[in-house]
Amino acid sequence: MHTPALLSTALLVALASAAPAHAAPSEQPRTATAAASDTWSPTQTYTAGCVVIFQGRYFKAKWWADAGQSPAQIDPAQPWLSPWEEIAKTTPGCDGGGGTPVDPDPHPDPLEPVQIPLSTLRADEARLTDFPLMQQTLASIRTLPNAEVEAVQPLRQANPENVRRVEALISNEQFEFLFPLRAPEYTYRGFLQAFAKFPAICATYADGRDSNAVCRKTLATMVAHFAQETGGHDAHSAIPEWRQALVHVREMGWSEDRAGGYAGECNPSTWQGQTWPCGTFADGPNAGRYKSYFGRGAKQLSYNYNYGPFSDAMFGTVRTLLDRPDLVADTWLNLASAAFFYMYPQPPKPSMMHVIDGSWQPNAHDVGNGLVPGFGVTTQIINGGVECGGSSEHLQSQNRITYYKAAAQYFNVPVPGNEVLGCKGMKQFDEGGAGALPIYWEENYDWVPGNVGGRSYQCKLVTYQTPYSALKPADYVNCVIDKFPNVEVVE
Repeated sequence: MHTPALLSTALLVALASAAPAHAAPSEQPRTATAAASDTWSPTQTYTAGCVVIFQGRYFKAKWWADAGQSPAQIDPAQPWLSPWEEIAKTTPGCDGGGGTPVDPDPHPDPLEPVQIPLSTLRADEARLTDFPLMQQTLASIRTLPNAEVEAVQPLRQANPENVRRVEALISNEQFEFLFPLRAPEYTYRGFLQAFAKFPAICATYADGRDSNAVCRKTLATMVAHFAQETGGHDAHSAIPEWRQALVHVREMGWSEDRAGGYAGECNPSTWQGQTWPCGTFADGPNAGRYKSYFGRGAKQLSYNYNYGPFSDAMFGTVRTLLDRPDLVADTWLNLASAAFFYMYPQPPKPSMMHVIDGSWQPNAHDVGNGLVPGFGVTTQIINGGVECGGSSEHLQSQNRITYYKAAAQYFNVPVPGNEVLGCKGMKQFDEGGAGALPIYWEENYDWVPGNVGGRSYQCKLVTYQTPYSALKPADYVNCVIDKFPNVEVVE
């Protein structure tokens, strides 16, 4: 399974306090090109925000879609690569609402410098992310310094609180029982370190929720999905399949000496290749060739655009794991990668943590799409494009249900008779749902007559992937610097 991958509360306003007062030059506001028809046309280009009808369904352009880029080309396993996303029925067209304006020559003349205090940019970032869902998400993905993670040992009294809770529910002996066929790279200490890195997993809730119950359900859910993602699936073994998890630490058929695997997005001429630059072999027969980003670890992390963000979350730089992807297989990162996927939302999907601990509550739109709390919606988050939405339960989803029931019984997790455990008939998450959180920064194309060139000198939150993440401190500043070359940031 490949992982790839926040609602704005106010309109962006003029940067009157940040930019010196200069008369705007004769440049006029940039306007979006409207589509010729409500129905998608292979000869038409579409700007961000355009809504079209394709085969009776509604799709919205997340960014510029070239002529011929069809909504039919959306890969369910990698939907973030397509400029299109399916949305609920709405009014089609390109009226500019929320769309990215297009200018065939966006910067015809160099603009005079604009100085913006760093404090102003930081204040803008704080203002734009100051709403409950974003703040809840930022709090949940906080991490522990690696020096403290490396200090974790089984039964160490100074272990973080959430680690001690996990130890109380899974001892070393129980770990051996649960994962008897695991690859040797998966260790009990590494399991505890993965939890240590993310203090919000199995943390104490101060709002009345049963912290131990949430942790038990978290563990049962993880074990079930581990068994499907990395399990032996040997029905003839004396060991039941739900306990055959973590057999694979590397994707079958791949090894560390193979070059160029899953490297399609390494091209340095693309923004993905520039944002998450792929590592290369230093010597040997593969010298100068790209490293391979095949599936590694309990979540089978794949592709540079997943290794890079994971590396950034673990080490504060994308380079570490892009240069050394083998670490995701050979160290405690093999389990931390699964914790990372568990904690981080993939908008419009909520995080798995927020589903399990009850923070995510579906709105009417979600309920109408069959997206309700229960084990089934966690399968939708993990692999919904493949396993969910059909008229009958997919075999893989049925496996997960079987494994979850067994793991839930082991961890004393109640499974109510009305809990939705599968995902047949369940539609995918979309931007109308309660978990639709824009987590990326993009240029704010607002026309501001009082600013130099009429430009906003601000970025805005969007749902489609860009190089700049709102979940990464200071990336707002990086966005402004990149999108407005005439900006000079001053202390």
